[in-house]
Amino acid sequence: MPIDAIIVGSGPNGLAAGIELARAGRRVRIYEASDCVGGGARSANLTLPGFIHDVCSAVHPLTVSSPFFTTVDLTKYALEFIESPAALAHPFDDGTAILLKRSVEATSEQLGRDAERYRKLMQPLFNNWPRLSREILGPIRIPHHPFILARFGLRAIRSAERFVKSHFQETQTRAFFAGLAAHSSLALDQLGTAAFGLVLGTLGHSVGWPIPRSGAQMISNALSAHFADLGGEIVTGTRIQSIKDLPAAKCILFDVTPRQLIKILGETAPPSFKAKLQKYRYGPGAFKMDWALAGPVPWTAAQCKQAATVHLGGPLEEILESEKSAWEGRLNTRPFVLVAQPSLFDATRAPAGKHTLWAYCHVPNGSTHDMSDLVEDQIERFAPGFRKLILARSIMSPAQLEHHNPNLVGGDINGGAHILSQMFTRPTRRTYSTPIAGVYICSSSTPPGGGVHGMCGYHAARAALRKSF
Repeated sequence: MPIDAIIVGSGPNGLAAGIELARAGRRVRIYEASDCVGGGARSANLTLPGFIHDVCSAVHPLTVSSPFFTTVDLTKYALEFIESPAALAHPFDDGTAILLKRSVEATSEQLGRDAERYRKLMQPLFNNWPRLSREILGPIRIPHHPFILARFGLRAIRSAERFVKSHFQETQTRAFFAGLAAHSSLALDQLGTAAFGLVLGTLGHSVGWPIPRSGAQMISNALSAHFADLGGEIVTGTRIQSIKDLPAAKCILFDVTPRQLIKILGETAPPSFKAKLQKYRYGPGAFKMDWALAGPVPWTAAQCKQAATVHLGGPLEEILESEKSAWEGRLNTRPFVLVAQPSLFDATRAPAGKHTLWAYCHVPNGSTHDMSDLVEDQIERFAPGFRKLILARSIMSPAQLEHHNPNLVGGDINGGAHILSQMFTRPTRRTYSTPIAGVYICSSSTPPGGGVHGMCGYHAARAALRKSF
C-alpha cells in the first residue's frame, strides 16, 4: 500500500504528528535514526545496572496538561504519572525552603508580605488554565478567549527580572519566581521571560509537576504503541541524510531543527528559505549530570524531600547572573542548577535503598567546559554530605547531548531560543509549513517550542491535513 505521510524523527512531537495523521485515516511511516524511539523523552542505565536515568526530560507538567495528550488514553500502555507532595522546592542558605504546592493558598502562606499579591496573581491563572493553555500552546491565531489571553499577556510580556522586582518584596519570593522563569533558558532581563514563571507556577497548581513511573521512556513507548495500534509504522536505526532517500508520499514532516533541515533538504529548498533558517538562533546549552546514590540526598531544608524537583540557585541576583552569563557566552562559578530526584517517589528507578539524581545547568551554547565540580558544589551547598553518597556519575556536556540527539544543537534542549521573535513564528513566519509543497516541520523549533507536550507535532499534522490531502 502507498504511504500517505512520512515523519522523520520519533521524539514526542514526531509521534504526536504520526498519531494525529493516523487517526485521520492516513497511512503513516516514521523513520528514527536511533535504535529506539523517544528523542528527548528517553531513559537509560547511564551509571550502574539497576539505576534508570532520564537522558533528557525528567519532569512533565506540560505532558499531563497538553491539549494533545488529553486526547489520547495512554494508561492502557502502562503509562502512569506520579505526583510528589509538592511540585517544587527552592531551598535557601539559611536552611529554609519554599514549596510550590497544588494549593495557591498553601503556597502563598510561605511568602510573607507577598502572600496576598501571589494569591491575586496566581488564582485567576489557575482558574482559567484549561482555556488559557489552548491559547498559548500554539502559533499566533485569533484567540477564543481574548480577555483571558490579554490579561495573561500583559504580565507575560515583561522580563522576569522587572516582574519580580516590581511585584514581590520578599527576597525569597523573588528567587522562587526567578527559578521558575529560568526554565526559559534565557537571560532573565529578556522580554517574555516572565511568561515561563507564570506558566510553570500555574502548572504546579493545576496538575503538579509529575514524573512518569519507570522513566521518560515510558511516555515514548506509550505513544509509539498507540501509533502502532492506529496502523502506523516505525522504522528505527535509519538516519535520513537527504529528502531524496525517502519514498514517495503526499507529505513529509520533519521532527528536526533548522540546522538539520537545511542539510536534509539540500538543493530542493529555495535559497531564500535556507537563508531564513540559517538566521534561526539557538539558545544556551545544558550541562547534564546523573548520579547513582547510596541513599537519598541529605537536604538541609527538610521540605526538599517533598518535591521531585528542586531548584538550586540562592537569591535572585545569583540566578540572574547565572542565566545572563550562559546567554552571553560566559561561564559562571555558581550556576543555577535544576535537580530531579525521582527515586524518592518511584521505587522502580533504583535498587532497594539506593537512589538516582538528575540535574543540569545552563552554559554557553556548545561549551566544552567541565561544570561537574561546580554543579556538585551547588548540591553540596544545600545538602552537605551529598558527595559521600555518590556511587557513580554520568556527565553529558553540550557536545555529548548533541551527539546523543542531533536536535540538541550545542546542547540547546528547547529546539532554539525562546526569544520573542522566535516565540510564535519559529523557525520562520511559515511556522510548520515550508515553501516546498508537502514538506512540513513538526519539531520544537515550531510553536509552542520546547517541552514534552506534543503540540508542535499536533499542529504540524493539522496543517498537513489541511494542505496536502
